[in-house]
Amino acid sequence: MEISRKKRYLFSVLSGALLTLAFPHTGSLFFLSFIAWVPLLLVEHNIYRNKYRSGKVLLHAYITFFLYNAGATYWIIYAKGGEVGAILAYFLNGFLMALVFWLFHLTKKYVGQKEGYISLLFYWIGFEYFHFHWELSWPWITIGNVFANVPEIIQWYSYTGALGGSLWILLVNLLFFKIANNLVFSKETLKVQTPFFYLIGLVLFVPIIGSILTYYTYKEDQNNIEIVVTQPNVDPYYEKFSGDLTAQLNRFLNQADSLVTPNTQFVLAPETAISRQKNEESFTATETYQLLKERLRNWNGPALFLGASTYRLFDTPQSRASRKLAHDEGYYESYNSSVLIETVNPPQFVHKSKLVLGVEKIPFSNIFPWLERLSIENGGTSGTLGIEDAPKTLKANGITFAPIVCYESVYGGFIAEQCRKGAQAIFVITNDGWWENTAGHKQHNTLARLRAIENRRYVARSANTGISSVINQRGDVIKTTPYWEEAAFRTDIQLNESKTFYTTYGDVIGRSFAFVFFLLLAYTVVKYLRTFGKSLK
Repeated sequence: MEISRKKRYLFSVLSGALLTLAFPHTGSLFFLSFIAWVPLLLVEHNIYRNKYRSGKVLLHAYITFFLYNAGATYWIIYAKGGEVGAILAYFLNGFLMALVFWLFHLTKKYVGQKEGYISLLFYWIGFEYFHFHWELSWPWITIGNVFANVPEIIQWYSYTGALGGSLWILLVNLLFFKIANNLVFSKETLKVQTPFFYLIGLVLFVPIIGSILTYYTYKEDQNNIEIVVTQPNVDPYYEKFSGDLTAQLNRFLNQADSLVTPNTQFVLAPETAISRQKNEESFTATETYQLLKERLRNWNGPALFLGASTYRLFDTPQSRASRKLAHDEGYYESYNSSVLIETVNPPQFVHKSKLVLGVEKIPFSNIFPWLERLSIENGGTSGTLGIEDAPKTLKANGITFAPIVCYESVYGGFIAEQCRKGAQAIFVITNDGWWENTAGHKQHNTLARLRAIENRRYVARSANTGISSVINQRGDVIKTTPYWEEAAFRTDIQLNESKTFYTTYGDVIGRSFAFVFFLLLAYTVVKYLRTFGKSLK
């Protein structure tokens, strides 16, 4: 059987649709991820068998991954200025994914079929690892994230992280493809495929059974503390960055007033709760700080963790985020910060380090400074912001936690490093009101469940417009709020000091596969050059 041109396009679309339907809150049919790659793999093999030009593989892969990006993150377009973000996420990220798939085809073509299919694992996992660490970083739709809504079957992420899930998906897809290939191209009977079905059962169900056993037998150490989480519900477009700041602060402070008890250790407020830029050096002299400090004295015990828009002044440029002062000598850098305020100690600032493309960071603007003019204005400061040199933790009332601002919660290795540095819990402050009532804020909350499993840490989220939540060490959402409503709650969380394998060693799979990625690419290039050289003789 041959796959016609029309069927090749249909199969490419089918793979993109299945990937989208498998992703959380754009279908949440996670089991489809185990077969989603099969139609595209059949297309690739048809092109390979017929010795069509390799560019056809790139085209069909681009159709699949464009649809996956656009389908799973369609909500980006709902943000103000979302067209730029959509171009980066749908078109560019889709092309990068297609390029990786195309590399697998080239290895298969110039090195060998078996080596080619093995290379797909290394190319793809290596790519997902790189995607956490470079200028165009966008790991939101890492394929291992597809299981975030079913923590019962991925407790082993405490060893592998989300990239282990990506590897699992690819292995099962390759086995299903082997069966489909034998049936479609080799004309074998279904009965002959029995050994492959047994192997699929082994690869598919052993991790699930082991995870379910872990899930139902896992016990948390009883080391609880009381926290208060606030959700002031300030409209990010029409109120947060132009309304009365004192009134906004009082909104969440008043929420906390009715919930704080003598046992409360922390009060959490969302990202950019302090929405007017404050100089970190003189922050303690501001009316904003005095207002917060007075309320802390009234509460008599808890520390306050919240977000703020801040800046610092310098005599010389510190990074590409440094800008020259308009009417004075020197430079300044703007930050999206988290701030810890206590009754006695001075405030502590940690700057958001994983920045949103197009809004908080302009890719490659260190090489091409004129790109900064393309930044999206979404309220507050636009253009590339300053970041920390390394992941940091904060400590108050004898408790160390990971301070996470918004998008940082998607970066498993980043948070693992904070837990490795002593974080006993993960506090996420965010503002998810940019995309209306779409899948965006739901996915953001759901992906935080993976961080809880990877590190066996409670995650507490304070989201300006929701969803605010608390997630336990197994990845269960045990407390949640509605979206776009004023809300607040008091609850206990369990601290944990022990380190999982993933906390200790991070993305071992990612680092290892990324190394082999380059070896395979180099070997493929050598084989291609030899083939090309022979053709010239």
